[in-house]
Amino acid sequence: MSVESILAPAPVTLTEGALKELKKLIDQQEITNDFGLRVGVEGGGCSGMSYILGFDQKKDGDTEYEVHGLRLFMNKAHGMYLAGMEIDFKNGLDARGFIFNNPNATSSCGCGSSFSA
Repeated sequence: MSVESILAPAPVTLTEGALKELKKLIDQQEITNDFGLRVGVEGGGCSGMSYILGFDQKKDGDTEYEVHGLRLFMNKAHGMYLAGMEIDFKNGLDARGFIFNNPNATSSCGCGSSFSA
């Protein structure tokens, strides 16, 4: 498999709050330009699939996108589960953390970190 970069819009969007928190994490953890934000899915969680969100290096089978100056990596196979998803960050009394607003999810769990499609 090959690694490719796409100039097309990323299949997911990041809100201003998510971008601000991610850039803060990059600065705090001194993440180098060799790494990007990995967005994906994996089997598991109480609803069948869980979201992947973390800093990682590019791998075979990844497509790379650029979102507001941030490198974003996604395995091509995950696109059908994540297309149109919005990633937000909440920092309030009722919730703190990244929030996944996924239009492809037919159901999700109470914690919001797993879903079924």
